[in-house]
Amino acid sequence: MKELDRIDRAILNILQDDAATPLREIAERVHSSVATCQRRIAQLRASGVLLKDVALVDRVQAGRPLTVFVSVELDHQNSAILQQFEAQMRRESDVMSCYEVAGEFDFMLIVTAASMEAYHEFTRRVFTSNNNVINVKSLFAMNCSKFETKLTL
Repeated sequence: MKELDRIDRAILNILQDDAATPLREIAERVHSSVATCQRRIAQLRASGVLLKDVALVDRVQAGRPLTVFVSVELDHQNSAILQQFEAQMRRESDVMSCYEVAGEFDFMLIVTAASMEAYHEFTRRVFTSNNNVINVKSLFAMNCSKFETKLTL
């Protein structure tokens, strides 16, 4: 893992606020040259520190108002089975996040849906049809008081 210096951290903080910030503005704000910032951003991408540039979409305005935290328990677990489940979750567009967790359950998912009916269809299609899923617990978000993707460095 590459040690991030002050300039790298400053660049990452700027890009996390607005990935479309012009290089000239980034350079001015971190007190460096445009060429240095361009090179550092390329290095941050190549090393895997900077994963991708994205636009954040308001889920409610995009027609996905329902957010569900889903705990999933599998009946059998080995590396191949866990990897198979993770691969299936990566293919599901309703699944926003998939974490393997320790404790009572094996996975914690964050799922968005257009409606309760759509979420019900998702659970039937994804969990009921999977014979290895033995327990699913759904917690429905009533309000989101904070949603942040920025990792302040």
